[in-house]
Amino acid sequence: MGFCERVPMPPEEPSDPSIYPDRPRVAVGALVFQDGRVLLVRRGRPPGAGLWAVPGGGIELGESLEQAAEREIREETGVVIRAGAVVHVFDVIERDNQGRVRFHYVIVDLMGEYLEGEPRAGDDAREARWVAPGELGGLAVSPHTLELLRNRFGFG
Repeated sequence: MGFCERVPMPPEEPSDPSIYPDRPRVAVGALVFQDGRVLLVRRGRPPGAGLWAVPGGGIELGESLEQAAEREIREETGVVIRAGAVVHVFDVIERDNQGRVRFHYVIVDLMGEYLEGEPRAGDDAREARWVAPGELGGLAVSPHTLELLRNRFGFG
């Protein structure tokens, strides 16, 4: 009988292509206001799990920014919108302890005109609801979302 030495294997890479990507991923969000409140979701997955943010998600092949925003808002919140102009573009880059890029998203936020529906959590959102300006201080809001709402819209 021979002797086999066990060689430690590197940790298995996740099968989700958004984790440790080979290139930045493009995502879209929509700012939707209704009766002086903004539509926000509490994220269910990283990056930003547990934080309140503008709803949105990845763009599918062949989709325009507007189509993606309308679909993502409907899937995450149940709210139907008409997507409008681009209002903000930013990136989210998160590295692991070894300095490798764990997530890299380029996010394009559009204005969204509310058409119908009541917020309910769907897709990867833990919660979805209308948030009034005075409520922002009591929520764990994503820094990008908070900056956008305050600086661009004077909200909160």
